[in-house]
Amino acid sequence: MNDNNQILLLKGPRRGWELTGGQVEEGESLSDAAVRETKEETGIDIEIIRFCRIFQNVKDSICNTLFVGRPIGGQLATSSEENTTNYEPRQAARPSS
Repeated sequence: MNDNNQILLLKGPRRGWELTGGQVEEGESLSDAAVRETKEETGIDIEIIRFCRIFQNVKDSICNTLFVGRPIGGQLATSSEENTTNYEPRQAARPSS
């Protein structure tokens, strides 16, 4: 989340706007993975401020962790996996009904 209370989001061709994410590498902490994935997918260096929540998808055996971070460097960039990277109002991250 930046100083304007906006969230760093990615917009891909299949799912629209979403948070950064990825898999934890062997020997890596959850927070280190969040920092690495954010840098890889957006070009932004972040500092983790706090742990937020765990989301579990029992059907697919997936467990997602959510951290709140703040940008401390880097430049917005688009990875080969995403079309757009931008800071958006928090409402943009809410699922549509």
